[in-house]
Amino acid sequence: MSGDARTPVAPTEPAASPAGPAPAPPSVGGPVAVARGIVRASRPRQWVKNVLVFAAPAAGAGLGDGEVIVKAVLTFVAFCLVSSATYILNDVGDVEADRRHPTKRNRPIAAGVVPVPVALGAVVALLLGGLGLAYAINWRLGLLLTGYKALTIAYTFRLKHTAILDIMIVASGFVVRSISGGVAVDITLSKWFLAVTCFGSLFMVAGKRHGELLHVGDGSTRKALEQYTLEYLRFVVTMAAAVTIVTYCLWAFEHPRTSDIPWWGLSIAPFVMGIMRYALLVDQGKGGAPEELVIKDPGLRLIGIAWVALFLGSVYL
Repeated sequence: MSGDARTPVAPTEPAASPAGPAPAPPSVGGPVAVARGIVRASRPRQWVKNVLVFAAPAAGAGLGDGEVIVKAVLTFVAFCLVSSATYILNDVGDVEADRRHPTKRNRPIAAGVVPVPVALGAVVALLLGGLGLAYAINWRLGLLLTGYKALTIAYTFRLKHTAILDIMIVASGFVVRSISGGVAVDITLSKWFLAVTCFGSLFMVAGKRHGELLHVGDGSTRKALEQYTLEYLRFVVTMAAAVTIVTYCLWAFEHPRTSDIPWWGLSIAPFVMGIMRYALLVDQGKGGAPEELVIKDPGLRLIGIAWVALFLGSVYL
């Protein structure tokens, strides 16, 4: 028998398992890290959206009344609690998709810092606190917030995968915030106020989806993105911007002139400039996080300050 010496073969690596969602790493750091993770998952920076609850009381000249201010602040707190519960629940529902996203994979639940059962417990606690506070203010606000929460739950588990509905439901969150301020303090809302809020919200959300699609490039992180194109989202942004400007002008001119300075008319200029500035940023692909963009962009900050000054002058002077 010939001595065919066999060359030693290095042990082969075990076959790779089929591609699939990576398991979340175990939570590390103990209760303190988990608590910090829950705070991060609550997205305090997103609470800037809830400032919209002051829009109706401000437009109705109610901010000079102490009771109105207290109710508006409590409504703001209720929305912060309920919206944080929504964000956490949304992260639980999107945990696998977030782990495939270049930045969302660092979110506390997707990264495994906050276990899913703990996150769900936080959702229940935040919901009970927020809804309880809303019903304590008045039952109409409680029902409005309950209906909004039911819609967001349907969005989290089903409706967010459907194009157009996806955008409309997210935009409705801004609208509900604006309406809730009036409901909380019993102020009748103008039809033009509602129109500006509806189409302004659609403008911002369509810009957000445009930024996401431009950044990610496909629907791997959000199924509804597969059904959109950049051209279609630009069309929605343009349409919503045009209607928002027209309805704001109608709202401004609807108010009678009560002083030598046409405050309402003057407020149109920074409002239109704000729309134009935001549209420019969306076209540059920076619309993915509108709540941060409004705060961080120097141009939008300056325009916003000018508009708020003229808006408050329109109401109170």
